[in-house]
Amino acid sequence: PVTNAEVTAAMGRVLHRPTLFTAPAPALRIALGDFAEDVLGSQRVLPGRLLDAGFSFAFPGIDAAIRAALR
Repeated sequence: PVTNAEVTAAMGRVLHRPTLFTAPAPALRIALGDFAEDVLGSQRVLPGRLLDAGFSFAFPGIDAAIRAALR
């Protein structure tokens, strides 16, 4: 699991853009309306059963996952 700050920093690295700060919650609430709570809410969820079963993720790191999503 990664935090909003970690995702923002990774996006900046992948896109070669500066990331000085994360999006402020009030701005997201205005822009996204009811959907903002889905974006702002958080739960630290770990895929324990998958990991215990030996599952390996195609993109175990956030940078590689973002690069793949942008292709």
